Amino acid sequence: MQIRTVTKNDYHEIDKLIREAFTDTAHGYGGEAELVDKIRESDSYISDLEVIASEDDQIIGYGLLSKVNILNENNTFSGLVLAPLAVLPKYQRTGAGKSMINELEARAKKHNYRFISILGHPDYYPKFVYLPASKFHVNAPFSVPDEAFMIKPLYTGALDGIRGMIKYSKAFE
Repeated sequence: MQIRTVTKNDYHEIDKLIREAFTDTAHGYGGEAELVDKIRESDSYISDLEVIASEDDQIIGYGLLSKVNILNENNTFSGLVLAPLAVLPKYQRTGAGKSMINELEARAKKHNYRFISILGHPDYYPKFVYLPASKFHVNAPFSVPDEAFMIKPLYTGALDGIRGMIKYSKAFE
């Protein structure tokens, strides 16, 4: 399996992969492919933080980090959100998701980001040390189960003294 940065030639196949990966899930397809298109058009997009996993020249997984902020009454703190992470159903539980998360986290650290937030499955992301954001006094801008809204500091002390609400880019609206 290889992990590499996405190119424009991958867009069509990524769109199909995202739709297939989310369609038969508990929550179903929720416009994730359209979200990716909007993020790519926004100022929160960083091309180096969009990756695919491939095997035998077939794209089997996709992951995207984009910029978000934690806002409070005094400050703004920059970080990232993982949305979406998708793996073709027949390749789930093969390590593709883990490989993409590890690569994206390494790239995020190179870009000197403080944290990655995620709205995701509470049984999956804690394996990668994502914790409920409430433990860091970080809130979602919408109602969501505490165990599904998670965050991971990318270095020791990255969230020390930071509290507030995540502000997503307009792409998420």
